[in-house]
Amino acid sequence: MRVVLADDSILLREGLVRLLAEEGHEVAAAVGDADRLIAVLEQAGEEGEKPDAVVVDVRMPPTHTDEGLRAALQIRERWPDIGVLVLSQYVERRYATELLTDDSEGVGYLLKDRVVQVDEFLDALERVSTGKAAFDPEVVRQLLMRSRRTDPLGTLTAREQEVLREMAQGHTNAAIAVRLHISQSAVEKHINAIFDKLGLTGTSGYSRRVLAVLRYLGT
Repeated sequence: MRVVLADDSILLREGLVRLLAEEGHEVAAAVGDADRLIAVLEQAGEEGEKPDAVVVDVRMPPTHTDEGLRAALQIRERWPDIGVLVLSQYVERRYATELLTDDSEGVGYLLKDRVVQVDEFLDALERVSTGKAAFDPEVVRQLLMRSRRTDPLGTLTAREQEVLREMAQGHTNAAIAVRLHISQSAVEKHINAIFDKLGLTGTSGYSRRVLAVLRYLGT
C-alpha cells in the first residue's frame, strides 16, 4: 500500500519508513508536523496519487497538544477514502472517542508501544487502508475503567462484554468468532443481546454497531 507518515520523532519516523519498505509498502512521504502532512496530501490529490493510508502522531509541533488529531479529523473530512491510523504515547479518551464519533470506518487508534509488535501494527494499518476500524485493545480496556452501577453496560454478561470489546477494536463477526473460539451464530446472538440491553433495537444496520461501540467507550 501507499503510506504517508507524520511524526515529529525522527527516530520513530525513520524506523517506520524502513519497516514499511521492508514489508513491500511505499512510503510516499514522511514529515514532522501536521501542516506539512496536509500540504503533502493536497499535492498528492492534485497529482492523482493519494495514499491508501496515513499514520499520524496525536501530538506534534508547534504546541505538542492535539495538532495530529486535528489533522486526522481534517483528513477524514476532506479525503474520506484515505485510511487514518493515529498513534499516541498514552490512552487519551477524548481523542479516541472523537475519532469514533467522527466516523469509525477507515480509522484507527494505536498506542506507540504497539508499533514494536510489527504484525499488530501492520494489521491495523492494513485494516484502516481498506475502510475498517482498528482500535488498540489496551485503549479499549482503559476506556472501560469507570463505574457501571447505573450504566446499561453493567447488565452485559462477561461474554457479551468480550464480544463488544472485540467490536470496539474493529473486528468483524467472523473475526470475533475466531478470536473468541465460538461460532459465528453465537457471536450474532451475543450482538443482538447487546443491542437489546443498550436500547438499540429501534435502529438498524451498521449504525447499531457504531452506537454500541460509542456507548462502550463512554460517549
